[in-house]
Amino acid sequence: MTKIRISTDRQSFTAALDESDTAAAILASLPIEGRANVWGDEIYFRTPVSLKAAADARADVEVGDLAYWPPGNAFCIFFGATPASHADEPRAASPVNLFGRIDAAPEELRAIPDGCPIRIEAA
Repeated sequence: MTKIRISTDRQSFTAALDESDTAAAILASLPIEGRANVWGDEIYFRTPVSLKAAADARADVEVGDLAYWPPGNAFCIFFGATPASHADEPRAASPVNLFGRIDAAPEELRAIPDGCPIRIEAA
């Protein structure tokens, strides 16, 4: 598995990418810089990547999942319930392409404020 680093001005995390086409597109676009948008217990930000929904895209995700949201060309980090959730499980606004997992506790990710600069690079 390929590793990436996700950094803010306060924290740094590693994540493992799977072997999907989405992961390959994200990796080819590194480094990616943006500003965190916080939506419940999800952080997302726009990327230069432009992909369609994968055949296995889905809205139900797990804590720690990294995903790409096609309607917003966005990199997403899920770590708890979102406004679209039915309970405590994370749920995307619409189907996303899963492509990896972050090595961070939900409480660490909750400390990232809306608007915070964020950078993704090869580890």
